[in-house]
Amino acid sequence: MALKMKSYNREQKEQSETKLLCPVGDERLDVFLAANLEGLTRSAVQKLLDGGRVSLGGVLVRKNHRTKPGDLYTVIQDIPEPSNAQPQEIPLEVLYEDSDVIVINKPRGLVVHPAPGHPDGTLVNALLAHCGGSLSGIGGVKRPGIVHRIDKDTSGLVIAAKNDNAHLVLASQLSSRTLTREYDAIVRGIIKSDCGTIDAPIGRSQTDRKRQAVTDKNSRPAITHFEVVARFIGYTHVRCRLETGRTHQIRVHMAHIGHPILGDTVYGRKKPELGMQTQCLHASKLRFVHPTSGEHLELTAQLPIYFRKVLCDLATFSAN
Repeated sequence: MALKMKSYNREQKEQSETKLLCPVGDERLDVFLAANLEGLTRSAVQKLLDGGRVSLGGVLVRKNHRTKPGDLYTVIQDIPEPSNAQPQEIPLEVLYEDSDVIVINKPRGLVVHPAPGHPDGTLVNALLAHCGGSLSGIGGVKRPGIVHRIDKDTSGLVIAAKNDNAHLVLASQLSSRTLTREYDAIVRGIIKSDCGTIDAPIGRSQTDRKRQAVTDKNSRPAITHFEVVARFIGYTHVRCRLETGRTHQIRVHMAHIGHPILGDTVYGRKKPELGMQTQCLHASKLRFVHPTSGEHLELTAQLPIYFRKVLCDLATFSAN
């Protein structure tokens, strides 16, 4: 849990100090920090540890240190330069907005933040134009305001923070699993069980560094709950709830149990099916506690046209 952040100047560089309270313990420190410091990879966390940027009770700790319940860690990070992403007038479907947060129903095909190959035309560029620069800076120069992300070809709900306090509170909720997300997906094959839980660690694939995989090597715990919404000939409509938020988690987990997502050419069939050029995956529901008012909010994004068309085609085919 992130308790506070303050800024100060050390060696002529603006830096931030974050306090992280460990509620459970008994895991490697670099794994704990990567899961609780939003926007940082495990390798980036290890650089902080190697650089003497993490301490416990004033004593520097290393990446092989194991956490204990109640440990309060201090993490020092360089404050990123102002965002180099430029505002762009890109249409947004805003489902909720106030002075602290904004929730967008992202269309498939829109990249969340600038990255190699996508320097602009992203959700971040659109948010900068829409919010007039009032986005938190915790996500860094390429991800201002972004609390969590979804894949380019996944549609649905994304929440962004308009100030640093809101960002810290939402990131803490994401870590403690009080910010919950549900997804609708169409998967290949017929799932016989009405519901289930996939508890399998996810890490980078040992054979393809661009993919994730279920593995025990350099992985992190990953849990996905699912329930069957409808069954068709050769396909199943499922609703998934994330208990953790690993890269490509639903895609990897569903493929792991033999039911890859329709249209996912990375973890499923290499050729498109049923006219789907991208995965049939939609972030449909978001629950969180408002960072200022404490109100419990639940937002829903209805299934997009592409998803409903596939369901209609499958229902027609199955009826015949």
